[in-house]
Amino acid sequence: MAKKSEKATALQPPYNFNNKWEELLENQEFIKVFLSDVLEDYIIKQRWYGGKASKLKYIELAEYFRLQQHDEVYYGLILEVNFVEAFYQHYFLPIAFVSDEDFAKDDRILPISIQNQEGFIIDAINLEAFRKVVFERILTAVPNDKTRVRYQKSELFKDCIYESSRFMGMEQSNTSIIYNDKYVLKFFRRIYADRNPDYEMSRFLSEKKEYKNTPAYFGSIQIKDSDNTNITIALMQEMVENQGDAWDYMLKELHQVFSNLDYKNIDISGLPKTEDFGRLEIKDVPPEIIDWAGLNLFVKVQTLAKRTAEMHIALGSEFEDTAFTPAHFNGDYEVWLKNRLLYQFQNRLNTIENSLHKLDGLALDLANEFLDKKNSIRKQFVNFDWTKLKGERIRVHGDYHLGQVLVKDDDFYILDFEGEPESTIRDRKVKQPPLKDIAGLFRSFHYAIYATIFNNLDLYKHSQEELFEAGEVLYQYLKSAFLGTYVLKVQEANLNIGYHQERIFLLKYSLLEKAVYELGYELNSRPRWAVIPLKGISNIINN
Repeated sequence: MAKKSEKATALQPPYNFNNKWEELLENQEFIKVFLSDVLEDYIIKQRWYGGKASKLKYIELAEYFRLQQHDEVYYGLILEVNFVEAFYQHYFLPIAFVSDEDFAKDDRILPISIQNQEGFIIDAINLEAFRKVVFERILTAVPNDKTRVRYQKSELFKDCIYESSRFMGMEQSNTSIIYNDKYVLKFFRRIYADRNPDYEMSRFLSEKKEYKNTPAYFGSIQIKDSDNTNITIALMQEMVENQGDAWDYMLKELHQVFSNLDYKNIDISGLPKTEDFGRLEIKDVPPEIIDWAGLNLFVKVQTLAKRTAEMHIALGSEFEDTAFTPAHFNGDYEVWLKNRLLYQFQNRLNTIENSLHKLDGLALDLANEFLDKKNSIRKQFVNFDWTKLKGERIRVHGDYHLGQVLVKDDDFYILDFEGEPESTIRDRKVKQPPLKDIAGLFRSFHYAIYATIFNNLDLYKHSQEELFEAGEVLYQYLKSAFLGTYVLKVQEANLNIGYHQERIFLLKYSLLEKAVYELGYELNSRPRWAVIPLKGISNIINN
């Protein structure tokens, strides 16, 4: 392993190496140059780099391997980025050498001369020839590949040839390529020493359970590292033609709903309320609410509830693969959960104490309530007794929100099963109550309501406080309409999500967990929005 302990002083630009490209990674002088400030400067500017909040100390080359076809050779690098704060992260970077002066001007990593041919090392994903090699290697993958770089494909991926490839767009943590306008290959940038949950979940749902409302699995690339651990580098799936994600869809719907307050002269204080965590069919929703919010919104919420239930039924119906077999609650799970949440709670407590100066109005009032009731909130997290829970735990989505759902005509498709960004790879694979996903989606409903108010306040005649009041009423009906369909569907399929009071306990617990999790991001990134998770926390601790 090449460790960067000092600046590379032996060589100065322009860098010239006499090795062939196919042997360049064996040259320690090249490694020293490559891991110097040149790569550091490049990596910190990339959208997929997740260490921007920390101070980079140095980069090591943890692993490298060839991605090749015939005489075309590219390198895949696993970079270990070490931080001053005494932790590290791993990233995947494929590299290529190009000599064309006009190519990849914005994505050059290092100007270099190889056997007197001048050019640049670039991120290989920018190179169509590399993207074609990857496509064809997956397409021609053989069963039970035992080589170090393992290409896999499903039975669905056949009878095609490479036609075209292009970047999907403005992603953050990964880089996705669209092939032939039919397939999407996601390169995972942040790498973990295990199979990626997105690969495991997507393949399980698509291949083993034939769940139709997620992109079909077509293939993947895994590597075996020096510790003989499987690492997922890329995932290939069906490209689902869509009209955007459910977050944007919900914002448009909710804008119309809030516009109706003025258009229909709705008396907000007179809107009928409903019980928290109730279960409603559409026919049970009061006509005043349907008149205000419209029937279509509730029909769509029911459809999303049905697709979510079908996903959980598929995930809870496995009895052979131990990674997916349902499990009961036990003491180990309780200890894991409490340790994790108490650590996270203390972190958020410190953050809010240091951020009060950023808040005003309702957000400041709610923040002070949070601090005043910190012992009560902590007690709610501690108040988890597994012996009282009769439901089952299954593999869940783990980061389920409206942005992870695509809208296609009048239906929904669920994607991105990587899990919560802050969680370790092990934590993302822990079996959880399915209601953990439902809580994530409900928090997303809550966010969409408040985001609509914030984004369009000047367009509405009512005050922000009145709009918040109306939004909370609507939020209760959306939750109840969702639960009315979801609970019925999972119970019909004999998925055990617990008895009535258990479900309410798990939903409240998970909603509190999710809102506390969100609080850290909002206080650090956009304090104006901290009122949303603070209001979510207030709803739970006061009801």
